[in-house]
Amino acid sequence: MPKLLRSLSFQIIIALILGAIVGKVFGTSLSGLGEIGKVVITLIKAAATPLLFFVILSSIMTSEISGKLGARLIAITSFNSLCALVIGIGLSLYFRAGESLSDIHSTMTTPEQLAKYANQRIDFVESIKAYFPESFVKPFVDNSVISLIFIALILGFALRKVRTLASPEEKDLIEKVVNFLTIITKIFEVALTWLVHLVPLAVFGVVAKTVGEFGFEPIKGLAQYMGIGLLGLFLHVFIVYQGWLVYKGISLKHFWKTCRSTLVYAWGVNSSLATLPLTLKTLDELKVSKKASTLGACVGTNLNNDGILLYEGMAVFFVAQAAGVQMDLATQIMAALICVMGTIGIAGIPEAGFITLSLVLTTVGLPTEILPMLLTVDWVMGRGRSVVNVLGDMTVSIALDEQQNRIKNA
Repeated sequence: MPKLLRSLSFQIIIALILGAIVGKVFGTSLSGLGEIGKVVITLIKAAATPLLFFVILSSIMTSEISGKLGARLIAITSFNSLCALVIGIGLSLYFRAGESLSDIHSTMTTPEQLAKYANQRIDFVESIKAYFPESFVKPFVDNSVISLIFIALILGFALRKVRTLASPEEKDLIEKVVNFLTIITKIFEVALTWLVHLVPLAVFGVVAKTVGEFGFEPIKGLAQYMGIGLLGLFLHVFIVYQGWLVYKGISLKHFWKTCRSTLVYAWGVNSSLATLPLTLKTLDELKVSKKASTLGACVGTNLNNDGILLYEGMAVFFVAQAAGVQMDLATQIMAALICVMGTIGIAGIPEAGFITLSLVLTTVGLPTEILPMLLTVDWVMGRGRSVVNVLGDMTVSIALDEQQNRIKNA
């Protein structure tokens, strides 16, 4: 088979085009194709979640993670998050695109699709409590990533402590456990490699269903909203992420060439968690150390949701403008803080940012009636968010790797 046809990027693009054509021709009669995408994403997430757990556990046992590096992780992700909020809210306030939709009523979807979120609120205390699981099994069942990371860190450092106090015979047994963890990690990596080949099929089904149900009209009607959102994501990547790369002395040409296929994959599956195996592979190709890539892309994955955070910051003010609601400074600050809380620990699932947005709007007292209309173009926005989140994982890992080298040479 020619190299071009074997390329995952090429296969996904062809699947996207074919899906759009099939959806336009057959309409809703083939809406069942969308279930293909759901099945594939479910399978990938089912393998990606335990992979994340074993990667963290194995890395803790085989490398040193200093407190300085952990503090650096928090500092970098906090800076990136602040930039994302400023860009998202700034663009929304500058263009005021929501005002152009104040008289538009959606007939494309129904409010019932989001009714299950209508009475929910984001409670800071309850949100924090939810990150601590009732059992070690529950996070695997619920795909609760931040809880799973918490468990992996506890078990990993506990096992390290046991190793320092163990007798020679016990140390031999612990080394066998570490080797077992390494083998389990490789098994899940192989399984995910196989599942990757199903992604073009999933993209075809999802695009065919979306275009069949909504056509291309929603994109025309919400072009300004979508354009501002994608512009914000682009500016964040172009200014913030590329700024980190230039600051760290990374060749931009080499970086974009190396991560191209991974970003196309992230766009196709619309999930940063499902993209994790390819993200780690790309970081290996970029010569980033295992310690930095594990800390930045695995442990820090729930802090690297800049795409979702930027989108929510923009969308909250967009909805307020569309509804004619004036938000005072205190409400604006509260909305920004709730956006941050909503993105921490969010599962790397398709439409996760949109689901969280509905909670944020309800919490600050903004109407949710416009959400079904935004949902019609969110399949495009969501993919942009996933790409930015993956780039965030990579950029933070690269920055941490540079910090690690400085600590070694100090």
